[in-house]
Amino acid sequence: MNKVYQIKRAQKAAQLLRSICTLFSGASRDDDRLQGSQITRVELSDDRSRCYVLFYNAGGEEAFRETLRYLILYKPSLRAALAKEISGRYTPELEFVFDHSFEKAERLESLFEKIKEKDELE
Repeated sequence: MNKVYQIKRAQKAAQLLRSICTLFSGASRDDDRLQGSQITRVELSDDRSRCYVLFYNAGGEEAFRETLRYLILYKPSLRAALAKEISGRYTPELEFVFDHSFEKAERLESLFEKIKEKDELE
């Protein structure tokens, strides 16, 4: 992939992340059903037609699935607001996904803490 293309794609993703976080924050203040989930990152498809919005919920994937039912209702208005905020010919299709990497990072952190405690005891 072209380096300039990668930079532009990363800039677009960062811009989308800022805008989506702001819009989601406002929606979650108004609708208690969205609380508990937080946006961790966004990823753009190679052709920039899809924007994967990755969420984490402390209740796990099952709690996220419950929230997803309500997130889908907000998708059209989020996309319309993005179209007004972000310059460009097309607004990417939004897909909401549970972020498993956040849980993996917590497990790794827990393992590191156990190793550290074990080393301190020895």
